[in-house]
Amino acid sequence: MTERFRFQLLARDGLARRGEIFTPRGTIRTPAFMPVGTVATVKALYPEQVRDAGADILLGNTYHLMLRPGAERMARLGGLHKFMRWEKPILTDSGGFQVMSLSKIRKINEEGALFQSHLDGSRHMLTPERAIEIQCLLGSDIQMQLDECIELPSERREVERAMELSLRWAERSRRAFEAQQASGGAGPGQAMFGIVQGGTDAELRRRSAEALVAMDLEGYAVGGLAVGEGHDLMLATLDATLPSLPETKPRYLMGVGTPLDLIEAVRRGIDMFDCVLPTRNGRHGLAFTWNGPVNLRNAVHAEDTSPLDEASTCPAARDYSRAYLHHLIRSGEYLGAMLLSWVNTAFYQELMAAMRAAIEDERFEAWAEETKVRIARK
Repeated sequence: MTERFRFQLLARDGLARRGEIFTPRGTIRTPAFMPVGTVATVKALYPEQVRDAGADILLGNTYHLMLRPGAERMARLGGLHKFMRWEKPILTDSGGFQVMSLSKIRKINEEGALFQSHLDGSRHMLTPERAIEIQCLLGSDIQMQLDECIELPSERREVERAMELSLRWAERSRRAFEAQQASGGAGPGQAMFGIVQGGTDAELRRRSAEALVAMDLEGYAVGGLAVGEGHDLMLATLDATLPSLPETKPRYLMGVGTPLDLIEAVRRGIDMFDCVLPTRNGRHGLAFTWNGPVNLRNAVHAEDTSPLDEASTCPAARDYSRAYLHHLIRSGEYLGAMLLSWVNTAFYQELMAAMRAAIEDERFEAWAEETKVRIARK
């Protein structure tokens, strides 16, 4: 592990960017979509399937892993990569979002977030320092600061309060990460990203971004979106935020999203994404294809012998009939969820590869308009 973390821009087309993130565990081609491996598994898929689909990096969840099997246990077992047999890079979120959304009770103060586990009711204190410590014990390549996530819409004063608290936590996270590096708990190839907050308020977003940039972090995420504000407002918030972030660092839009969301965010200069949508929709019978989404629960597929996409490189999309997939989903068979999660994971990686190629060929705008029409078909 000799390669240090660094980001290189290779091509631009308008604001869309094609780049590479170098880490000791491999290169991440951007724009990149990270499949979500919440509890050390991308649901319903083998790690080999995720790798072969084209994923360069996946996401693990600090909150879930700290509760089960536990960060210290994970370290004793050799870290998250070894535990789940994934040799490529892993990004871990800080756990803040799950504390806000999943815990039975929570109390936020300057120190951190006191919460009660959704598993067994045990109480835990998650501070910025502990969030970084957990992520170092997991061994993740990219670690996220602890931030406070709030529901939208909220009063501006509440959005500002949470944004300012998140900035103070970012500084504490930065100091904790540097201490881990000094003590050997974090390696030279690992990185910590800050998270821009501020709701949909352009001025608050700019203030948050500028303060984080002054901390000179390795990358910057845009958090607190895709929480009900709507597609157009999300894009307007990106338009207001991204000019304040440096072009020389990766930009990560957290928890997003649909294929249309990804195309429009790349168009504005986002480099990285994660979302549960591909696997969650697959488990519920919805497949993403180049000719639009396909709901395999619908009876129209009951006698359709054609595959989802005969030109796909994914065997699940290419080799199984729609009739069979419909039967599996309607019967509640595990294999249905497995095959459609595979289909969607592969499609998202194909989508990112197509965007990278379009940027390199300086035809992103034309490609985006053609593709948006194509994938919106029903």
